[in-house]
Amino acid sequence: MPTDVPWQGRTVYTGVYKQTVSGPRMVRRLNIDGDGQGDLGGHGGEMRAVLVYQLESYRFWSRELGRDDLTPGSFGENFTVDGLPDDEVCIGDRYRIGGALFEVSQPRVTCYRVGLRLGEPQMAALLVARHRPGFYLRVIEEGEVEAGQEIVRVSTGPEAMTVEEIDSVLYLPGHTREQVERALRIPALSPGWQGSMRALLEQAERGSGPASGSAGLTAASSAPPPAWTGFRPLTITDVRPESESVISLSLAAAGGSALPAALPGQFLTVRIRPEEGGTPLIRSYSLSGRPGTGTYRISVKVEPHGVASNYLRAHARAGGHLDIAAPRGTFCLADGDRPVVLVSAGVGVTPVLAMLHALASSRSRRQVWWLHGARNGTEHPFAREARGLLESLDHARSVVYYSRPNAEDRQGEDYAQAGRLTGERLLGLGLPTDADAYICGPVTFMDDVTDALVRAGLEASRVHTENFASGPSITPGIKGAPPARAPHQPAGPAGTGPAVSFTRSGLTVAWDDTRGSLLELAEACDVPVQWSCRTGVCHTCELALMSGSVDYSPDPVEPPGDGNILICCSTPAEDVVLDL
Repeated sequence: MPTDVPWQGRTVYTGVYKQTVSGPRMVRRLNIDGDGQGDLGGHGGEMRAVLVYQLESYRFWSRELGRDDLTPGSFGENFTVDGLPDDEVCIGDRYRIGGALFEVSQPRVTCYRVGLRLGEPQMAALLVARHRPGFYLRVIEEGEVEAGQEIVRVSTGPEAMTVEEIDSVLYLPGHTREQVERALRIPALSPGWQGSMRALLEQAERGSGPASGSAGLTAASSAPPPAWTGFRPLTITDVRPESESVISLSLAAAGGSALPAALPGQFLTVRIRPEEGGTPLIRSYSLSGRPGTGTYRISVKVEPHGVASNYLRAHARAGGHLDIAAPRGTFCLADGDRPVVLVSAGVGVTPVLAMLHALASSRSRRQVWWLHGARNGTEHPFAREARGLLESLDHARSVVYYSRPNAEDRQGEDYAQAGRLTGERLLGLGLPTDADAYICGPVTFMDDVTDALVRAGLEASRVHTENFASGPSITPGIKGAPPARAPHQPAGPAGTGPAVSFTRSGLTVAWDDTRGSLLELAEACDVPVQWSCRTGVCHTCELALMSGSVDYSPDPVEPPGDGNILICCSTPAEDVVLDL
């Protein structure tokens, strides 16, 4: 059963520490009696009820690692078996053991806990690199099982795709489209892995050349490579107020050439130097103009205590220059014929406005819903611009909500309904359930609207959100995390290495060589992070590198997408700017 285990000053709640048992045990749909998982997000559930590992792999690792202390259960498995190698067992194979019937559903999910159990931090990557992951079983018929019973294969899965092969398709470079399509024809493959295979297929369909990174592991690889590396100076051609608190800056190439097209929904990262020789301010702002014009427009909300936004309002002038990193981001309008639902609150309108521009410029025949919430007319940026774009679309509907309309605001013209835009209000609009939805605004707003859209019948995978700040942390199995703190300089003496800038957290820190990775530095600063394996295999930590370069140790099992890095196994080779 799961237990608390100390690890790097934290506590991990995990069921990876298995013990052998004698006599029969009842295997049920979700578990074996007396067994449990600590993290049901990554392990357990119907498709991952029983984990299998092989005696032959134990012998391999004993030789490979020089270990003589590996005993059954050391790899966190439920069944230690003689036979059933990963290069022979196929997804969809069915086996009878004792009174129970099982079906192979997917390879093992690689995470840091098997390394924690074995005292080998790189174990998650080694399992994949050496083609020995082990696999999960789904329970088709419940029943009792016991050590020593024969394992009888009763049917073979379609496509004859082995555990080793499909594990390599997802985690290693060099897979083919034919392999991905075969995997998608296996009904027994778990929904999570089916989703990863669909992402790989979509990635193959988008690109004409070799794919960069693995969209099956992370959405961070779904964006095209950045149009240039690092920062380049762009000329400010116009500065325009959009509301009492929002200004727009139009940017062009310093030499007058056309700038590379951005995808609707992407953002730019801006480097500002308020003081000569001082620490630069680095911020990201969404592109709000029509894509493909050869110029860019970003829109900035001027916060009362926002150092960067107030500097831009006070000093940005036509003819001036700003250092800009190439357009980035995966919150992008997808092609297709599906209806589009664009939902925003406040300055969250900026990326979805770019999407609306794209739809209007292509004279899209798609059904478009424009749903926006503002306080009143003085705090409603782009109101006239959005109305003009919507009027150019034949199948567009707009509902604007003012939470505190002014006396001069006209219901029926400036806004449709008084009150806040909430998820509950959206439920009564009759939104199309086959739509792609894009939501931007405060985190609580996005969570509320996402929940409502899914309840209304939209597929969760087609509801997309954009968070201007750092996203939610993913720290699987960590128990009793302290209350969230604002990102800060790490405790102890200041580092003397390259500068590490966390753009979404508004923090720049000097690198300290006592840190093992950029991930460890971010954790020391309470910058929200996402990780699982910590050894360069799962790509949960993959993110955009805006400028600079890194060194890896160990090297990733599969390289990240062009312009991205894995922070779990990298250190800065020079000053770096991270989208974190």
